[in-house]
Amino acid sequence: MIVRGDQHIAIAGAGGWIGLATLDLLEQALGDALAERISCYGSTERSLTLRSGRQVQQRPLSQIATLNATRIWLLHFAFLNKDRAEAMSEDAYRTVNDTISATVLNAVSTLPVEAAFVASSGAASKVTDPFASPAMRLYGQMKLDDEARFADWAEGHGRRAVISRIFNITGPYINKHQAYAIANFIMDALADRPIAVRAPREVFRAYVAIRELMSLGFALMADRSAPVIRFDSGGEAMELGRVAQNVAQVLNGGSVNRTAITDAQPDRYVGDDRVYTALRHAHGVEAVPLSRQILETADYMRGLVN
Repeated sequence: MIVRGDQHIAIAGAGGWIGLATLDLLEQALGDALAERISCYGSTERSLTLRSGRQVQQRPLSQIATLNATRIWLLHFAFLNKDRAEAMSEDAYRTVNDTISATVLNAVSTLPVEAAFVASSGAASKVTDPFASPAMRLYGQMKLDDEARFADWAEGHGRRAVISRIFNITGPYINKHQAYAIANFIMDALADRPIAVRAPREVFRAYVAIRELMSLGFALMADRSAPVIRFDSGGEAMELGRVAQNVAQVLNGGSVNRTAITDAQPDRYVGDDRVYTALRHAHGVEAVPLSRQILETADYMRGLVN
């Protein structure tokens, strides 16, 4: 990943999967300059440990507006995801996410932020889907609201908002291994178990590596051709049975046990790869093949399961 310019990079939600993976990429790009070029914020003050062993201090998100820097790029990864919507009351969930959004929006409005990367979600495309769960629709609506706020900020202040609806990603720091299909398949393969695909319907997913996604994100923040750019994460759409076969082949795993498909309603959660691919090509970002994504994700997970 190439980080163009000398902007200070503020990361809201640094301790989550995407935040930690991005910190890892920034460490590779900036080396020892990382400490002076980045500031991390999250729900609590704590130390974040990268794969290299480097410790990065995270400060409370409430302190983000006190950042002292002359040129800033802000990465907005802070949000309670769908699993929290399932566990909380709707009012509580809305209150927390509205507070997070308002805190970050205040920071981009009052600090010299030149560009912001807003990590939205593919759930924003499911708001009116009658087959989506109430938690998915609620999460998606709040992500839609967040997209609109930051687009308005960029257009009203002459700044740049790069808004990405993230569907399915791979790479180090992956979490929720039981919830994410590809992580579950990798766990089975690493444990020498048959890979189980339990969905009783066709399930389609498309994967991109975090390092690919964020390389594009940084390139787009540097491109000031328009105040707002929106794109979905892309990748080739595959049914989970085929994804599992890829995992088994790459990791020299065993068999794949695919539950019989008895439900005619497919589950399709993929972004617009045509726009994503066009943006990649325009900015010279190479695609990471699925086989490489699997290896890189498994390398990280292997250290967790052994």
